[in-house]
Amino acid sequence: MSRDARDTRGTHPARDPHHPREADTTGSTGRGGLLRRHRDFRLLWCGETAGKFGASVTGVALPLIAVSDLHASTLQIGLLNAAAWAPWLLIGLPAGVWVDRLPRRPVMLAAAAVSLLLFAAVPLADRLDRLGMGLLLAVSLLTGTAAVFFQTAYTAYLPGLLDPADQPEGNAKLHGSASAAQIAGLGSGGLIAQFAGAVNGMAANAATFLVSLVCLGRIRYREVPAPPRRRALRREVGEGLRLVAGDRWLRTLTLFGATSNLALMGYQSILVAFLVREVGLAGGTVGGLVAAAAGGGIAGAFAARRAAARIGTARAMLLFELGLPTLALLIPLTTAGAGVLFYLVGGFGVSAGVVAGNVLKSGFQQSYCPPELLGRLTASAAVLNYGTIPLGAVLAGVLGSTIGLRPAMWVTTVGVPLAALILLFSPVGRTRDLPTTRRPEPTAPARPAARVS
Repeated sequence: MSRDARDTRGTHPARDPHHPREADTTGSTGRGGLLRRHRDFRLLWCGETAGKFGASVTGVALPLIAVSDLHASTLQIGLLNAAAWAPWLLIGLPAGVWVDRLPRRPVMLAAAAVSLLLFAAVPLADRLDRLGMGLLLAVSLLTGTAAVFFQTAYTAYLPGLLDPADQPEGNAKLHGSASAAQIAGLGSGGLIAQFAGAVNGMAANAATFLVSLVCLGRIRYREVPAPPRRRALRREVGEGLRLVAGDRWLRTLTLFGATSNLALMGYQSILVAFLVREVGLAGGTVGGLVAAAAGGGIAGAFAARRAAARIGTARAMLLFELGLPTLALLIPLTTAGAGVLFYLVGGFGVSAGVVAGNVLKSGFQQSYCPPELLGRLTASAAVLNYGTIPLGAVLAGVLGSTIGLRPAMWVTTVGVPLAALILLFSPVGRTRDLPTTRRPEPTAPARPAARVS
C-alpha cells in the first residue's frame, strides 16, 4: 500500500445536454446510494474493485514465486518490486500529457487488456518450463507501465463521471472497496499459494482484468472530445510540474507522499521474505496475516470523512498520517506464535492511516485544483510521489542482504512516522481545514526605483 497519487480534482468539462451521462444519473439529489442509482459509476467501481483484488493477489503471489519457486535473493525480491514502480519515473510525465490529449476510457481499456495478457503469461511460461526471474521482472515492469496509463486516465476520468456533490461519496466508496478487495486478495493469494501453488495466483489476477475489461466496456458515458493541441510535449509537461512546485499545499503533500512512500515500500517490499524466512510462517499464514492487517484500510476509509467533519480536514490528516502510522514501529517486533500480534496491530494502524489520508487528499484536490490540467497534474504528482518507491524497494533489498531482514525492517518502519513530520511543520500543521479553492501564491512586492539625485 502506498500514498495515493490518484488525486482526482476539479469541476466538470463542458457537457453535451444529450450526453448519455446526463440520462444515467439522478445527481446528488437522487434517492439511494451512489452505487444504486448511478449505473456507470457502479460499473467503474466493479471494474476497479476487481483490479484491486487481482493486484493484491499478485502482491503476495509474485514474491512467493520468487522466494519459493525460484529461490530468489532478498535483493532480487527488492528489484522485483522496484520494477513495478520504475515506469512512473521513466514515462510518468509524458503519459500525463498523452492522457490529456486522448479519451480516457479507451486508454483504460488498452491498459487492462495488456495487463491481462502479461499476467496470463506467467502460468503459461511455468507450464512450458520457461519461468525465471527475467520473465517475472519483465512482467512486473510492463504491467507497471500499463498501470501508469490506467491510473492517470482513471484519475482524470472520474470527476467527469460524477457530479461534484457525489464525488466525496464516490471517493469513500472507491477507497473502502479497494481496501476490502485488498484484504480478500491478500488472503486469497496466500491460500492459493498454499493449496494450488503461487503461480496459479497469477492466473486469478489475469481473470480479474477480464472482469475489468467487461465492466469498462459497458460504461455508457463518453467524454466531450478535447480540442487538439499543438504545443510541444515538453512545454505541457512543464505546466504540471510548475503547478505542483509552485503551490505550497500541493508541494507539501507531494513531498510528504514521496518521503512516505520511500519508507512504506521499503518495508513492504521485504515483508513476505521477513515473515517467511525470519519469523518462520507458511505462505498461507502470511496471506491471512497481511489480509487481516489490511483491514485497517476499510476502517480508515469509513472514519476519514467523519473525523474531518468533527475536527477539520487538516487536523484529521495529521491524525491519520502521523498518529496511526506510528504503530509501524511494532512490525519489526514480530515473532512466531503470539508475537504475530505485533505485526497485526502495526499493519492495521498503517493501513488505516494511509487509506484515510488518501480519502482526505482526494477530496481536497478535487475541489482545489484546476480541471484542465488533470492528466498532467496527476502524472507530475505521481512521478514525484511514486518515484521514490523503486528506490525504497531496492534500498530495502540491499539492507536485507547486508544487515539482515529484521534490522532492515527497523530502518524502514522508523521512516514511516518520521515522514509525516513534513506535514506537522508545514501549513497543514497550522490550520484546521485544508483550503477548498486555489489562490495564487503571494509574490514579493516590487522594489521602488532608485532616485537619481
